[in-house]
Amino acid sequence: MINTRTVITIATGKKVFVEMAANLARSFLLWHSYTDIQFKLITDQQDLIPADLKHKIQVHAISHGEFGEGFSSKLHLDEFASEGQTLFIDSDCLIFDNIEFLFERFKGRAVSVVGNYIKDGEWFGDIKSIITRFNIPHLPKFNGGIYYLEKGATASSVYTTARKLEAEYDSIGFVRLRNRPNDEVLMSLAMQLHSQEPILDDGTIMSDPQACPGGYQIDVIKGKRWLLNPRAPSPLHQHWYPFTKVSPAIVHFLGYYTTHYPYKREAYRLYKFSNSKLNLWAKLKALWGIEMPMRIKTTIKQKLRPIYRLLLGTRKVTMSERV
Repeated sequence: MINTRTVITIATGKKVFVEMAANLARSFLLWHSYTDIQFKLITDQQDLIPADLKHKIQVHAISHGEFGEGFSSKLHLDEFASEGQTLFIDSDCLIFDNIEFLFERFKGRAVSVVGNYIKDGEWFGDIKSIITRFNIPHLPKFNGGIYYLEKGATASSVYTTARKLEAEYDSIGFVRLRNRPNDEVLMSLAMQLHSQEPILDDGTIMSDPQACPGGYQIDVIKGKRWLLNPRAPSPLHQHWYPFTKVSPAIVHFLGYYTTHYPYKREAYRLYKFSNSKLNLWAKLKALWGIEMPMRIKTTIKQKLRPIYRLLLGTRKVTMSERV
């Protein structure tokens, strides 16, 4: 096998995805300046790539809609992958440490993820009925913020199967995510049908604030991070998440978490660091210009929300900028 290691991400459709991919790229470059790992951005908006990244990362330009909409583009990673080892990371992630250890842990697997197995219950569909239909013992369950593959016949077969299954998404019994087929369950089924296994989630690789609703603190420049899943019987305890406090190398800012001050603050600091301008003034602006105003706004909203609902009722949910 050619010993080329590449991290790839995808940013298509909207400007916000390119902005998040730029933040991810900057966090990667921060921790991998002395490695041979390459970073590749797949995008249909190459003109939006910031100047500080244009000569530091590889850009793979595609046409709008060329590889489907929404999550569907992640079903084409075999076509985007370089020779050797490829690690896909979602654009709404940030890297807090050197991730060379991940390539070592995944090495030798044609297609893999970080997770465990599920054989019943609900995961974008009734799992028991789905595994019965396909005569398989279980399905890998994982967060699709990370995919690993080694370019070759097996990986191509897995992804070809996943793309075929997408056409049968509803009839299989899968439930849509944001009215679109979810790549995770399609890849899960395709992996199982081709006997591809996940590596066990031990809390060191990737986590997110949804799995850890007890709060989190991050400092991407220093590599400091922790996320908390409160122990039962706390009402915030996520029973399906097996860890209490984790410090993963990658934090996945799912959903609206990219609009919260920790992500916004760190994105600004990464931008300044990438442009060699992370001085005292920039640090103060990150604190007093980004973090504190958002903290104050959040506190006021939380205190006034009961009064607002009493007088005006429940407010209509704002549409996410990602949709």
